Amino acid sequence: MKNLALHWKILIGMALGVAFGVLAASMGWNKFVINWIKPFGTIFINLLKLIAMPLIVASLIKGISDLKDISKLSAMGGRTIGIYLMTTVVAVMIGLLIVNIIQPGELIAEETRQELLTNYADNAKAKQEMASDQKNAGPLQALVDIVPSNIFSAAADNGNMLQVIFFVIFFGIGLILVPEEKARPVKAFFDGLNEVVLKLIDLIMLAAPFGVFALLASLIVESPSLSLFKALLGYSVCVLIGLGILIFLVYPTLVRIFTGRGYAFFFKGISPAQLLAFSTSSSAATLPVTMERVQEHLGVEEEVTSFVLPIGATVNMDGTSLYQAVAAVFIAQAFGMDLTLTQQLGIIATATLASIGSAAVPSAGMVMLVIVLGQAGIPEAGLALIFAVDRPLDMCRTVANVTGDATVSMLVAKSIGKLGEPKAKDWDDHYKAA
Repeated sequence: MKNLALHWKILIGMALGVAFGVLAASMGWNKFVINWIKPFGTIFINLLKLIAMPLIVASLIKGISDLKDISKLSAMGGRTIGIYLMTTVVAVMIGLLIVNIIQPGELIAEETRQELLTNYADNAKAKQEMASDQKNAGPLQALVDIVPSNIFSAAADNGNMLQVIFFVIFFGIGLILVPEEKARPVKAFFDGLNEVVLKLIDLIMLAAPFGVFALLASLIVESPSLSLFKALLGYSVCVLIGLGILIFLVYPTLVRIFTGRGYAFFFKGISPAQLLAFSTSSSAATLPVTMERVQEHLGVEEEVTSFVLPIGATVNMDGTSLYQAVAAVFIAQAFGMDLTLTQQLGIIATATLASIGSAAVPSAGMVMLVIVLGQAGIPEAGLALIFAVDRPLDMCRTVANVTGDATVSMLVAKSIGKLGEPKAKDWDDHYKAA
């Protein structure tokens, strides 16, 4: 067990949790599971919520401050950020469209849904009160709410994450504009803080197999229904369809339209990085390979790859954003909540901005999902519904993230005349025109 990769441990924890939950339900051990097993799942969820705020602050300030060269590379910097944000919004909209069409949460039986609502009645009540407040608010209240009057009070509640993101972006801009010698110690502090937070995530994820075991065992005991697993399968299908559209339709189409490079050329060049992304679930770990493939096999000049791809590993999380949108609506459907158009637009904004600060490491997307759920007023405990399949989906969405980085680097390079011929010897003109 000690030498097993974390994702295998999580899958084993999932299987054991399901098996133990079924056994406990059949043996009448419900109270034992709720009193002695479920609390460990709750602790795990709380740890994820605990790290969410420091993660978004440290990662986002680091990502923005890394743009210090934007004054020298203004054209490249502006186009890079603009295209990254555009593809992220497209990804979130694709996710929302698919999950609203398929509605996997509706596969949960009404009896099970009522049990979920009963178990999380306090969360549901808070959601209803918030919806009532929003209904009575003015048309520009959402815009007013983004700007906090006190950053410390805003940071005390994960539900105010948009306010924190606004402040962090504002702070990051100020950090870029002050003289470099003044900004250097501040940037060094947040760079160090970011490293510490990433290490804390590593430590928290060591407990993931036990957290998954506790969450699934208690979930089955409290809601022993096969409809939950049917809904979970539907949710996974929604995410995979959305990621497939991104990877195999949106990205190669953008490359074809704006650079003239063909479908086969693009995938032959980037496929090794995609495979590494799938196996590591980390855009950061894949970054050296991504840079080599984009520069040597896709023809992007080093000046562009050295700027666009590292930024992309921090701010471009299209696959993660799509998954967060699908997950948020799926959990809301599971709890019988009808999200309004305004709330779903809020999910687009939150998922897009949260993706900027999403760390390029495995399972960071799950932490960032806490932000999206909290902002939309959806019970964070609903994470228990999707954690079992998070690892394999994480592997797939990392492929989308890396593919998106490569796509944007080609678009930026083409727009500033820095897209040339591949340097690798194995490149073939057949793939260029394919």
